[in-house]
Amino acid sequence: MVYVGIDLGGTGIKAGVVDENGRILSKVDCPTYLERGHEAVIEDMAKLALKAIDESGHTPEDVPYIGCGVPGIGLSDGTVPFCTNLGWHDVPLRALMQRVIDKPIYIDNDATVAALAESVAGISRGAQNSVFLTLGTGLGGGIVIGGKVYSGSHNIGSELGHMVVMIDGDMCTCGNRGCWERYASATALIKQGREAATANPGCAIAKSVGGDLDKIEARTVIDAAREGDEVAVAVFDRYCFYLSAGINTIINAIDPEIVALGGGVSHAGQFLLDGVRRHVAEHLFYRTMPYARIELAVLGNDAGIIGAAMLGR
Repeated sequence: MVYVGIDLGGTGIKAGVVDENGRILSKVDCPTYLERGHEAVIEDMAKLALKAIDESGHTPEDVPYIGCGVPGIGLSDGTVPFCTNLGWHDVPLRALMQRVIDKPIYIDNDATVAALAESVAGISRGAQNSVFLTLGTGLGGGIVIGGKVYSGSHNIGSELGHMVVMIDGDMCTCGNRGCWERYASATALIKQGREAATANPGCAIAKSVGGDLDKIEARTVIDAAREGDEVAVAVFDRYCFYLSAGINTIINAIDPEIVALGGGVSHAGQFLLDGVRRHVAEHLFYRTMPYARIELAVLGNDAGIIGAAMLGR
């Protein structure tokens, strides 16, 4: 048995054929070109799936269903009510795709399918309960309970980046204040780095970009912190504190076996793990009990395809 997963993004669409163990057998991609409208994009998604099937040496008859990961919400009736970054609202994704592929279509949030991928073929493999966090432009989250993705009673669960961690805090793009992603995403780390460099123009963060603070990236702060710059060390430590605050809340609420960290900031590797693990341990509620391992996700950009392919199992 083989499965097809589609990973829909704002700039690109990826599709692949995956085996029972989460191994990718073929992978294809194309630009999204959102300006054409959702019908053209969804037609491309379907055609890309057929191309991936053909390149894997299989036929559509070998595939029981198609799974799709989208940067928004997917409902059981096959519609996408919200996909804000794509400008989609109440899009009948399943019905439109079935014009090209007459197969069952399963849809879920992109971070949720990445969580499923890590639980099937990645760092969380073998764990019944796990959480995946992607630390990028925003902070996405996916929850797996009992080996199955959990999206809540109305398919709007696992929006972990929008837990409020700071009452009356920074304004979030969602319209609320104090959301976790305003403090623990890559965007947040960049903001914190620019603020620190503005206050300390002689620090390594500012010097590394020649004083042009608009060029500061998450990596800029991380590299300066690795080198021991006091300002950068303080910024990164504060970032790890913010990230651990949300992880501690997740531990208290869900008690997973593993919390996996993915996305751009996770490329800091052990340096990130050391800081986050230390702060998580400092703020545990049950300090004498076992608690979730904090690990790095391992599937990278393939997680979207693998997780989507596993949705219907």
